[in-house]
Amino acid sequence: MRILVTGRNGQVGWELERKLAALGEVIATDRATLDLADPEQIRRVVREAKPEVIVNAAAYTAVDKAESEPELAMRINGFAPGVLAEEAKRLGALLVHYSTDYVFDGEKATPYVEDDPPNPINVYGKTKLEGERAIRAVGCRHLILRTSWVYSARGKNFLLAILNASSEARELKVVNDQTGAPTSSLDIARATAQCVDARLDGLYHMSAAGRTTWHGFAETILGSRVKAISSAEYGAKAKRPGNSLLDNSKLRKAGISLPDWREQLRAVMAQLRP
Repeated sequence: MRILVTGRNGQVGWELERKLAALGEVIATDRATLDLADPEQIRRVVREAKPEVIVNAAAYTAVDKAESEPELAMRINGFAPGVLAEEAKRLGALLVHYSTDYVFDGEKATPYVEDDPPNPINVYGKTKLEGERAIRAVGCRHLILRTSWVYSARGKNFLLAILNASSEARELKVVNDQTGAPTSSLDIARATAQCVDARLDGLYHMSAAGRTTWHGFAETILGSRVKAISSAEYGAKAKRPGNSLLDNSKLRKAGISLPDWREQLRAVMAQLRP
């Protein structure tokens, strides 16, 4: 099996390059070799690689910055998946694509299921939803995986930001009115490999088991108290959903599940120890 992976230097892409190797030949690309903002480059790279599976792990992920760069975010998150879908259809390949909890408005009281109506409240969420729709409109064989609160032992993410801030002895203030499930890129990659091996297709939610807030996540990371503040006090440029919990029942019924977020955190923290 030939597998083309985009975003090899990203949190999920880096893990995918290693986890998917057990399934076949992995051709991993970075932004220099496959820029999702360039449709012609996308077509050229896919046609040269001739993969049986395309895993799109690249994305515009700067949620706040997207508010001031909506066109670029839409090119990468909204339009590029459609181009990948067209090329996948042309080859008869499976397109695996990652989406987000941010396609929802966070107003629901319980975890979101795949059939809940999306209603994104920020530019990032709107562009990711457009990517989902573009893939479905093309009609290629596809697997869309919505995940949430992604972090790892490398790159830019909440875990590393909290550890860096704590080392600078600053008072840490973290929002306590957003609920979700922190999900490690390692477990996303492991579960994705299982999905590809099981030949799943369609739309699935893929996030850690359990729930917490960003404040609860920070306190668990540090093992000490952190000051809780509201989203309004924090004042982020982009509005975030209050409820980011995803219901993973459909994925579990397919025989694939991710561990509790605390277990995932312990595994990632172990990677950071010298």
